[in-house]
Amino acid sequence: MEHFYIVTNPQKDHDLKNTECITSFLSEHGCSYKVQVKQEAGEGKWMYTDAGEIPPDTECILVLGGDGTLIEAARDTIGLNIPLLGINLGSLGFLAEVEKTGIRRALARLLDDRYQTESRMMLNGHICRGKECLESSHALNDIVIIRRGSLQIIHYHIYVNGQFLNEYNADGVILSTPTGSTGYNMSAGGPIVEPGARLILITPICPHTLNTRSIVLSAEDEIVIEMAGGEKDTPLHAEVNFDGAHAAALEKGDRIVVTRSEKTTDIVKLSGASFLEVLHKKMSEN
Repeated sequence: MEHFYIVTNPQKDHDLKNTECITSFLSEHGCSYKVQVKQEAGEGKWMYTDAGEIPPDTECILVLGGDGTLIEAARDTIGLNIPLLGINLGSLGFLAEVEKTGIRRALARLLDDRYQTESRMMLNGHICRGKECLESSHALNDIVIIRRGSLQIIHYHIYVNGQFLNEYNADGVILSTPTGSTGYNMSAGGPIVEPGARLILITPICPHTLNTRSIVLSAEDEIVIEMAGGEKDTPLHAEVNFDGAHAAALEKGDRIVVTRSEKTTDIVKLSGASFLEVLHKKMSEN
C-alpha cells in the first residue's frame, strides 16, 4: 500500500498529534495521503467531506477515533470498496484495533502488504408508510427503533419472511449485525457474536414482559417491524436510528423493513489475535 485517506475525529485527537505522526511517517516513506478532519455540522452532529473527494487510487482509509468514528466512516464511504483501519483513540474499541502506541508498527505492516481484510455484513433498512417507501439507509452496527420525548411504552409487531413472529411492549428494539453485537445490543443484554458470522440479531430494549430473550435469525431473512402505537392509544413518539447517525421519526402504522445489505465493509486486520482473545482483553479492561 502507498495511497491513503485519513479521517480524524478532533474530539479524540485534540491537537492532531496522532494525525501528524501518521502523515510524517507516510511522507518519510514516499506515500501519498489526504487528510480529512471531521467537521461539526451543527446540532451536535458531525460529518465528513463528500465521498467523491476521496482520491480514486486510495488503497486504505485510516480512521482515528473510536468505534463510533469508524462506523460513521464506513457509512460515508459505502460502495467505494476501500478497506478501513481503525486507530483507537477512545476507550472500548472492538473495531479500531490499533492503539496509539502501535501506530508506526501498523503503518509499516501496511506498507509491506502484511495485512488481511475481513468483510463485515451490513443491514439495509426501509421506512414504509402505507404503500410508500419514505427512505432507506444502511448500517454496519445496528438499526434501532426507540422512543423519543416523553416516557412511553412502544407497541410493535415483528414479522419474519411475511410470518408473524411476536408482539412486544418495550422501550424499543435493536436489529444488529454480528459487528454490532458488542455495541448497544450487548448493553441491552443481547448475545455477543463472532463478527465474521452471517446473521441478524433482534434484541428488545427494556421489554415489559418476562420474556426478554434475543432472537437470532438468518442473514437471508426479511424482518418487518410494524409500529402498533404508543401506550393507551396516545400519539406515538418514536424514531428509527441507523448506526446512531441518521434518525427518522415514526408514526403509528409505519413499517421498518430490514434485510441484509448487498454492501459490505472491509476492515483491515493486522493482529493475529482471535476475536475471543480480543473479547477477553476488552472485558478484562472494564
